[in-house]
Amino acid sequence: MLRDNEARKAKFEGVWNTIHDELLDHFKACGMPIEAQEWYSKNLQYNVPGGKLNRGLSVVDTVEILKCRPLTEEEYISVAVLGWAVEIFQAFFLVTDDLMDSSITRRGQPCYYRRPEVGLIAVNDAFMLEGAIFHLLKVHFKSEPYYVDLVELFHETAYQTEIGQLIDLITAPEDMVDLSKFSLEKHSLIVIYKTAFYSFYLPVALAMLFCRIPTSYTLPGSKSPVAPYEVAQAILIPLGEYFQIQDDYLDFAGVPAQIGKVGTDIVDNKCSWCINTALSLATPEQRKILDENYGVKPTQEEMETAKQLAKGKNGEEQGYLGEAEKRVKAVYEEIGLRKIYADYEASVYKRLIGMIDQIDEGAPGQEGVLKKDVFKSFLDKIYQRQK
Repeated sequence: MLRDNEARKAKFEGVWNTIHDELLDHFKACGMPIEAQEWYSKNLQYNVPGGKLNRGLSVVDTVEILKCRPLTEEEYISVAVLGWAVEIFQAFFLVTDDLMDSSITRRGQPCYYRRPEVGLIAVNDAFMLEGAIFHLLKVHFKSEPYYVDLVELFHETAYQTEIGQLIDLITAPEDMVDLSKFSLEKHSLIVIYKTAFYSFYLPVALAMLFCRIPTSYTLPGSKSPVAPYEVAQAILIPLGEYFQIQDDYLDFAGVPAQIGKVGTDIVDNKCSWCINTALSLATPEQRKILDENYGVKPTQEEMETAKQLAKGKNGEEQGYLGEAEKRVKAVYEEIGLRKIYADYEASVYKRLIGMIDQIDEGAPGQEGVLKKDVFKSFLDKIYQRQK
């Protein structure tokens, strides 16, 4: 299975080289000077490949499930273009998000805007990444009846993601802690709009459009019409919310060796599920501790201690906690956050499985209708993940 996943990823990555060259050829044909060509190539290569590629690969996987068969080579290339369009879409948001958050690293390298030669040029480079999506859609899908639907879907999802980013930015600025702005309702809005639409619904909706699934159909023997895009969204948005809550929880409960990073949500003043749950249950005394310690950076002495501990463990990140972070985590433990999360995970899994099981797949092998495995494949990857 591991080899299959590696081969699947390698095949998808191979299409990126073709897309990069195609975008650069168009750029050259516009008469751009050589230094601009080199800059554009660097923008594409630095920001687009290198991630886990889960969103892009989900487009390919979903099309194969919906078609109930392996794709032809021609189909694969077209679907992979849509998958890479999603990856470019994410890159566009990551470049701007890192700039707005003053982030330091991304995918193990300096954030793009922090490169000395880039700086605020990253803003225009992000716009160019967004423009590349619509160029690819025009070149590869202009003659398709669903072309306008593809374009509108990307525009709508961009707007939704930007709405989520706005709520996040004004709710939890890193350098201005005000827990009175936090709430579970606001956290849900941020997660749904900033993450769930583009990470979960977008890849599936693109695959559905490619497979010519209509906005409504009625299966033989049924009197009730199905609205497949509404059904997909009704499952995928809470699935995306579950994924982010899980991520927030692992930032608190996971260790670096398990999750591959040191949790920073507490010191970075993130509007996470953990703090919002704690705020909803805290006693006045616990609330005072959270107000005084959430978003507080480690002292210089604590940072030096962390560095010394890391040196003693072959440079591995140990997740050393500052005193303020320890106090916040102690409140999390006192309110029973681990059990609250376990209960939430069990209930959301049961609810999602119930929704998936209600999907009518029509006759065996029937195309043009929703398939349960589209959603089960997402849920199986997420349920009780440890990293």
